Amino acid sequence: MAAGGRTAAALDAWIVFEDEAGFAMTPPRARTWGRRGQTPVVRVRGRSRRRISVAAMCCYRPGERPRLIYRPRFHLLLKGARKSFSWQDYRDLLVRAHLQLGAPIVVVWDNLNTHRAVDMRKYAAGHDWLTIVQLPSYSPDLNPVEGIWSWLRRGPMANTAFTDPDHLTRTLRRGLAHIQRHPELIDGCLAETGLTLTADHPKLIRKDQ
Repeated sequence: MAAGGRTAAALDAWIVFEDEAGFAMTPPRARTWGRRGQTPVVRVRGRSRRRISVAAMCCYRPGERPRLIYRPRFHLLLKGARKSFSWQDYRDLLVRAHLQLGAPIVVVWDNLNTHRAVDMRKYAAGHDWLTIVQLPSYSPDLNPVEGIWSWLRRGPMANTAFTDPDHLTRTLRRGLAHIQRHPELIDGCLAETGLTLTADHPKLIRKDQ
């Protein structure tokens, strides 16, 4: 990650980690206590194919409060409807981050095909405020956004039987808003990766290096 860090230092840029996750109406399975011989049962509505995808970004720069920026995508139950983010969706999210942060950004994300799309690379090459760094293959442990998904699933989304898509949406938005109000959670997600953002020359280093 040092190369991306040197780029961020040269540009006085934010280092922005991005990842996506999906959330469904299907209630999660969970362990709980119950009387011997009496299995706890929670009745819910039938299985639903309604889902929400979220692309989120954890944003860091020395001396600044970390930020969480996200974009939801609601799956349309129409034949042939796209069920994932397009490269244009990612472009619009990056533009939004650039405007909100008010500085160049170095985006660090995985090797998803859409991330590596020709049009996405052309867009990055044509805008000097945007630099893209690919994470190594099979390295979710280096992405602090994974910690955001974990916190949501263990916290506000856990043990909840959603009554309808609006209930799912409200719960998810409240959880994301809570994280946005608590920058220490975003910092904690970076700490969990073992990466450290140095203050003197902004770059990311692993604690075990």
